[in-house]
Amino acid sequence: MPRQHSCLASFALVLLAVVSAVFAGSVGCGKTPTLKSGTYNATVNNKNRQYILKIPDNYDSSKPYKLIFGLHWLTGTVEKDVWAYYGLQRLANNSAIFIAPQGLNNGWANTGGEDITFIDTIIKTVEADLCVNEKLRFSTGFSYGAAMSYSLACSRPDIFRAVAVLSGGLLSGCDGGTKPVAFYGQHGISDQVLTVAGGRQLRDTFVKANGCTAGNAATVTKGSKTHAKTVYSGCSSGHPVVWVEFDEGHIPAPQDGATGTSGSKTWTPAETWEFFSQFT
Repeated sequence: MPRQHSCLASFALVLLAVVSAVFAGSVGCGKTPTLKSGTYNATVNNKNRQYILKIPDNYDSSKPYKLIFGLHWLTGTVEKDVWAYYGLQRLANNSAIFIAPQGLNNGWANTGGEDITFIDTIIKTVEADLCVNEKLRFSTGFSYGAAMSYSLACSRPDIFRAVAVLSGGLLSGCDGGTKPVAFYGQHGISDQVLTVAGGRQLRDTFVKANGCTAGNAATVTKGSKTHAKTVYSGCSSGHPVVWVEFDEGHIPAPQDGATGTSGSKTWTPAETWEFFSQFT
């Protein structure tokens, strides 16, 4: 190939990469935002819904940010203290926009898909005003919030890049579940609320959808006070599946070497953030 044509081809590739990066940003990129960190209302199916929005300090409207949903457990809250957004707000270090929606009756029954519609509404509102990387949307939650994150993976595989399901079950439905979504899951082997067998079924939905090689995952023994991590092989490009089992019951923040939950000592945030951070 003549040198001139070679240079033009290289320039075209660079331009394509730049254009692709630009179009990853939502329509809110470059705008002076009207949204601030705080609590907002949305009307969905004639019902008043609320969500909490946390915008990074020194927000830059020219920078597309990750968008992370933290979905609460039954009657729980996810936006406070060291455990804010399951510990991810601290680790994100102002690199992500966080949203904590409020479930109806403090849960995520998702009747008729209304909670999915609620999340859709929030995304549309936030991304019209703020600069979001549309290829880096994530959701995580514990228990009921995990079930809802799983439901989002099933029904919105083209919207969410990855989910982290912490001790979940099939509570919010699964409309779909056949298209690949990067999936992180963890579950206590002694969980008496949502059994580990049920958690494994959620995992296996995306082991199959992601084309991973099925096989026995690592587990732990009762009394070991440890956790075991399995990274599945053979998954389709960009759609990893990671599974962690730990020696405890139905808790969101297990810790090695001790029983009970600890927002400051748990390994959960580091594992979740490592999983989400691999996508750029």
